[in-house]
Amino acid sequence: MQAIASAYQDTGPAADYYPRFHAAVALAQLNNWLPSSSRLLVDISGPGSRAAELAAYAGHHVLRVIDAVSPPGDSLPASGADFRHRGLPPPITPGAPDHPRRPPSPPAPHSPRGSARENHEQTPSQPAPGGRLATVATDGAGLEFLADGCADGVIAEDRALSLRLAAEDVVSEIARVLRPGGQVLACVDSLMFGMAVLAEQHRWPHLVDVPNADVVLIPWPDGTITRCYGAEQLRELFTGGGLEVSWIRPRTVFSPRTVSYLLTRDPGRFGELVNAEMRAHADDSVGTQLIACAVRPLTS
Repeated sequence: MQAIASAYQDTGPAADYYPRFHAAVALAQLNNWLPSSSRLLVDISGPGSRAAELAAYAGHHVLRVIDAVSPPGDSLPASGADFRHRGLPPPITPGAPDHPRRPPSPPAPHSPRGSARENHEQTPSQPAPGGRLATVATDGAGLEFLADGCADGVIAEDRALSLRLAAEDVVSEIARVLRPGGQVLACVDSLMFGMAVLAEQHRWPHLVDVPNADVVLIPWPDGTITRCYGAEQLRELFTGGGLEVSWIRPRTVFSPRTVSYLLTRDPGRFGELVNAEMRAHADDSVGTQLIACAVRPLTS
């Protein structure tokens, strides 16, 4: 984890401390969630996520599914030469005989896995042998082309279930492609974030209705919409799709103001602050984003 944090340390002005802290925590949380041995993972994260690359560097076989109509630059290269140019292993073909068969074991939600040396070996500077990354473009980034129970895990980082408003359909597809015991890691916008956006837009009547709404859709000034969740709404989303929720926590417990204050005083404590965040008591009522881990039951 220390190696992950150091990749974001001491780059940019103090005003950028929280975005870099947020990114370092996100990578550390993903690193903790990843299975300890090679697995077949499907990544449906948003276009800004580095989850697929990190998972491949950690030695996993990763199939990244993107929307065919995404703007240019959102997708990853599909050729082996392009992967090698980026320092990545060449892609795999889904269904290859070297795909893993055993589902991953649920990791601890917010405790570091292994020593600093072990975590360093799973960061992008140390690609693990056997990792592969391939990209498939589909309409709406759907999973219909994948067979039932073919994946050990699904990564839905970078607000994927907030950007896809019909998230119930997405979760049902995730549950279908997961093997029994397989897990999904997801990140969504929180109700707190949605309420802050409404307040900033002076939409006071809508703000009052948010706590009682079953589905909270928040408009952005540019016309896009994000779906925001409280912990219970997120839990219901997964259980309704046939998954069992292992844990839900905020992306960061420490506020932007706290992070900026502490790191402005001592930038060298960046890694320590990331470690403290990972150990912090997780109150799911705070933070602009929530992350969750859910598992497909071993028995129906």
